[in-house]
Amino acid sequence: MFKHILVPVDGSSTAQLAVDKAISLAKAFGSRVTAIFVIDPYPFTGVGTDFAYGQAEYLSAATAEANAAIKISRAAFEAAGISADASVIEANAAWRGVVQSAKSIGADLIVMGSHGRSGLEKLVLGSVTQAVLSHTHLPVLVVRD
Repeated sequence: MFKHILVPVDGSSTAQLAVDKAISLAKAFGSRVTAIFVIDPYPFTGVGTDFAYGQAEYLSAATAEANAAIKISRAAFEAAGISADASVIEANAAWRGVVQSAKSIGADLIVMGSHGRSGLEKLVLGSVTQAVLSHTHLPVLVVRD
């Protein structure tokens, strides 16, 4: 039924639950799997040039975090006998990276975690999952903690 599953990860326990769900689906349908971690390379846009050094530190830390999350996800797929592509991508919003990646790889399902934020936390941090749901026509399986 699903030939290619995209799994965005962020290093959280909720994302790991999404990886586990993608493993089950990939086994059931013989699907290809791609895991991605999206880094926003410009989180300080509009703040000013005084933060240029902070941006370099941010990118270094974000890349290290992304590589660690991808490594853990790849290990989970390999342990389950699933061959998965995995990569770190850049996009100016995480949801855009997810939607563009799904389109570019020809995914027919997105499996992703949702942290279930609400109230002020959702207003400040946003909801990547909600934005993906709003901007893609693909089925999205939302995994919650």
